[in-house]
Parts: sequence; C-alpha cells; structure tokens
Amino acid sequence: MAEFNGVPNGEGRRYAVVASRFNNNITSALADGAMDALVRHGCASEDIDVVWVPGAWELPFAARRLAATERYNALVVVGAVIRGGTPHFDYICTETSRGLSLASSDYDIPIGFGLLTCDTMEQAEERAGGEHGNKGWDAAIAALEMSDLFERLDGADEG
Repeated sequence: MAEFNGVPNGEGRRYAVVASRFNNNITSALADGAMDALVRHGCASEDIDVVWVPGAWELPFAARRLAATERYNALVVVGAVIRGGTPHFDYICTETSRGLSLASSDYDIPIGFGLLTCDTMEQAEERAGGEHGNKGWDAAIAALEMSDLFERLDGADEG
C-alpha cells in the first residue's frame, strides 16, 4: 500500500495569486496573506505573480488564462463577495465557484480557493486577518500542498 500526502513546500515552484479589486480593503489583506504563506513556505518572491481583476466575476477567466500558460504549479484565487439586498450575490458566488472548479479540472492545476462569500462586511473582516484568520493564507497553503501532492503522484507514475 502506498500513501501520498502533499506538504506546503513552494521551493522551486511558481505560483500566481489572482485577486479581485472589489472590496479592496478585504481582498488586499487576503492577497497579502496568500503571498506571505507562499514566501514563508519556500517560494521565491520572484516566482510569484500577482494578477488583479475588477471583481469576483472575472476571477475564473483570469485563472483560465494563467493556467493555459502552463507556467504555474498552482494558482491562489482570492476575492470577497458580500451579500446585498438582491440575488446578485447568489449568481456571482455560484458562477465564480463553478468557473474556478472548471478551470482547475480543465487545465489539471490546483487552485487554492480564497473567495469569501459573507453575509456582512464584519464576517469578511474576520476572515481577512481577523478572528477567523486569513483565508488568503489558507488558500495558499492548500495550493502549496496540492502542487506538492501532484508532483509526488506524478513521480509515483514514473517509479
């Protein structure tokens, strides 16, 4: 029996952080958290590209474009959608999530999911470095682990 686990190791790997500018006070903190996690886990800062898009809706399209380049071991996507008084929230959250899932499966690349979908700004603040940590950091850790796992699984095919 073989068992495989990824570890958060960015040494010698390239990553892109894709961040939404909408709700910038939240998304900047998420992007900073993601970059901090990547660097603290061995990724050289010159091996991290940061791509800003207007809003959450654009995140999957940028992720697809970046994945198509085959330059990156994984992507980290961060954004914040705050519920308002219309169903717009539901459409954006659902389709952005679906688009990122499709980008990941279509291009066989891990995507750390750091899209906050909160009812209030307070909830978002708690998840962007507040009481609930930094979900950008968490998304980067997931991307680091998954890119390491993929490399281990690829190596297992060769052995």
